[in-house]
Amino acid sequence: MSASISQIIGKINPTLYAENGKELLKKYQYSDKIPAEEVKEKPISKHELVYDSSSETLEPVYFFIFDMMNDLGLEVEKLVDNFTSSPGSGHFGELGQRATIMQQQATKILGDVNNVLRSILNILYDLKDFRIRLNYYDDLKNEKKRDAALLALKQIWLDKVDIQKGNSSIKAMSVQGGFQSLIHAFLAVKNEKDAENLDLNDVIKRVVKSRILEFNEWLINSERELRNRYELEKNYLRSQVNALKLYSRWAKPYLKAAYELEMKSREKEAALVKVFNTLLLELLLFGKKKIDKNEEEKKLNLPKGISKLKTRDYYYCVIVEFKFRGIPQRISQQAHYVFGGRVDISFKSYSLNSDELKKLEKEIESSEFGDVLKLIEGATTESLDRIQEEINFFLEEKSSEEEKEETKDTSNPFIALFGGYEKKQGEIETKKETKNETLKIEKENYAEKNYLRKLADEKAKELALNLFESYKKAHGMPSF
Repeated sequence: MSASISQIIGKINPTLYAENGKELLKKYQYSDKIPAEEVKEKPISKHELVYDSSSETLEPVYFFIFDMMNDLGLEVEKLVDNFTSSPGSGHFGELGQRATIMQQQATKILGDVNNVLRSILNILYDLKDFRIRLNYYDDLKNEKKRDAALLALKQIWLDKVDIQKGNSSIKAMSVQGGFQSLIHAFLAVKNEKDAENLDLNDVIKRVVKSRILEFNEWLINSERELRNRYELEKNYLRSQVNALKLYSRWAKPYLKAAYELEMKSREKEAALVKVFNTLLLELLLFGKKKIDKNEEEKKLNLPKGISKLKTRDYYYCVIVEFKFRGIPQRISQQAHYVFGGRVDISFKSYSLNSDELKKLEKEIESSEFGDVLKLIEGATTESLDRIQEEINFFLEEKSSEEEKEETKDTSNPFIALFGGYEKKQGEIETKKETKNETLKIEKENYAEKNYLRKLADEKAKELALNLFESYKKAHGMPSF
């Protein structure tokens, strides 16, 4: 069973929002280690109401409260939206067909993604081999490495070029023809003159002389051809990476739609009978509003001077949960349904500071509510991220001429217009390093604990009650 949003909030601040917070802290020592499923929620306040009408649709109930939250100036997010239809209903079959179509389209595009990804991997392997060979050619210009690079290239020439001559190749003649010194003589000389000075018989001299001439010609032509091939492969890699990104964008909508059309498993739900025409739906809205310290100070809700103190931002929040049990009714001549039935609504109030809200967002991303994002990213872009460093190495590689041009003048007058020079490399690296760090919530100082938190509590309680009473009055429900 997955944790609810209220349980996650209780995990973040067990002393305030978990009924069994003391026991959990004693058991697990730290709040980060507390399983959210074990938390017994304890909001500041909680109000519940029930709306039951088989003839009227349930959509107005949701949108009335949603619009009312917006009218009160809240930032509203939808954190939960799942449904389950009884297998015997028409609604189940209709959405099942749509989900199948989305899955088939996603599978087809993901097949293309795999083909392109396989092509990219092959290109990377080729580029690595080319890069090793090109390093040998670059080392020929270095006096300290020249001899070693020349020997390495001679070995490549013997294994890939000269070996094609069969029995007349240098290696074959050295092993089978009895010319054991031939291969060593070839590796020792650099040109025809060196071959003439060898203290060996004329037969070996003639062979070495002809082969060293072939090798030197190959050395010049092969470098030019290899560099051209290397650039062509890099261009092909760039086109394949762009194709992979394009296929990924095409696949994401189908994957997301297929995921959203999946039904939540509720095998033991008593309200869901297999052959009945029934739908169960869960929705959760999270609304928050920041306390304006300056404004509250003017209203005397906060002591003077508190706005000048260094404190975190505090928000008063409300969670509105909808639990629908509906009867799907198809609109005539349309592929749409309307839902009449019963809805249980609960209004829960909380006060959270900026650190707690960040922690809440992170916990939601790592919980079941963030599974859809993980599915999409894992299926389409995670594979690319794993080899992104290698791809960037080749695609962002610059020739020696380009590097020289950059050392002359790398300034761009247009970058300054957009504040490009204000971002330092150190700042970017710091963001990367701190991205995956655990968010720690510091203890509240005196002003936060005794004034901002208490004010946020009062406003959150008032907000939840206001939403609750406003809905009842608008629908003619009695107040108790």
